[in-house]
Amino acid sequence: MKVLLVVGLLLASGLLLMACRSGQNLPVVSSVDLTRYQGRWYDIASIPLRFSQHCTCTFAEYTVDSNGYVRVYNECLNSKTGKTDSIRGKAFPVKGSNNARLKVQFFWPFRGDYYIIDIDSLYTLAMVGSPDRSTLWILSRTPAITEGRYNACLEKAVSLGFDTSKLRRTPQECHKEQGNTSGRNN
Repeated sequence: MKVLLVVGLLLASGLLLMACRSGQNLPVVSSVDLTRYQGRWYDIASIPLRFSQHCTCTFAEYTVDSNGYVRVYNECLNSKTGKTDSIRGKAFPVKGSNNARLKVQFFWPFRGDYYIIDIDSLYTLAMVGSPDRSTLWILSRTPAITEGRYNACLEKAVSLGFDTSKLRRTPQECHKEQGNTSGRNN
């Protein structure tokens, strides 16, 4: 009985140590200008969370609030029900991260990690994940990006330790009419 307890404790502490190590060193961008980051971002691909498994036409809107946080609005079309699902929340920049790490809260008191791990200089394409690598989003200002840009995101994600086999491209058919009207090179 004691042997099983010791083995169980060793196994549990080993798993805890691995979990801590996997999240400690997720590099983020050097800084994020939240004013430039605010606005609409389309979900190009993600590792789907339980509540977003049936989402299509997904986008997020971020608005910098005068109180020092970012208002968050997420919306998608639920392919199972045909209805629009949405949720509002807040994101709080982590001190000392130059706005590259945020804590997002949709339900008080719970907050999740939102790490901006890549963003282009024009703020048209971004990758966001969590330090345990269980979540990943490829976001764009337009509903579609080129295969070249998508593949570059996949390469970056793999290099950072994400399991891209779990990544699912998000159908954006309802936004197709908007296309790439921004004039940006996506």
